[in-house]
Amino acid sequence: MNVEGIIAVSGKPGLYKVVGQTKNGVIVQGLLDDKKVAMSTTSKMSALQDIAIYTYTEELPLVDVFDKIRVKEDGKPSIGHKSSAAILTAYFKEVLEDYDEDRVYPSDIKKIISWYNTLQKVGLAVETTEEADEAPKDELLEETAEKK
Repeated sequence: MNVEGIIAVSGKPGLYKVVGQTKNGVIVQGLLDDKKVAMSTTSKMSALQDIAIYTYTEELPLVDVFDKIRVKEDGKPSIGHKSSAAILTAYFKEVLEDYDEDRVYPSDIKKIISWYNTLQKVGLAVETTEEADEAPKDELLEETAEKK
């Protein structure tokens, strides 16, 4: 899944794609509504590719979590982000068994699920060509190892 150029803006709902720069910030376009808005440098913006989720062993990139949700849901939307905290945490536990429950809050899970559903709705929750290319290479390596 490729989320390059996709950002979340603190205090604003939804996800945005960076489409240009201004003297004092960037121009973003809403993924769902296609409205263009200028964001100043004082706005707190987070690139999805830079976000990681705490697990007990490591920090897992958000893209990998999205991929786990995509695989679990077979490319379809996940549960609604407005579900209760208990339902959200139980669902997230199925997706990412070893997430750090002390550092990943229900509000974080709510955002992740909302973002995944947004990406899925606009057609970005798909397997990237890099991921598709990696699987055959692994199979070829195993086949050549077996032949030896």
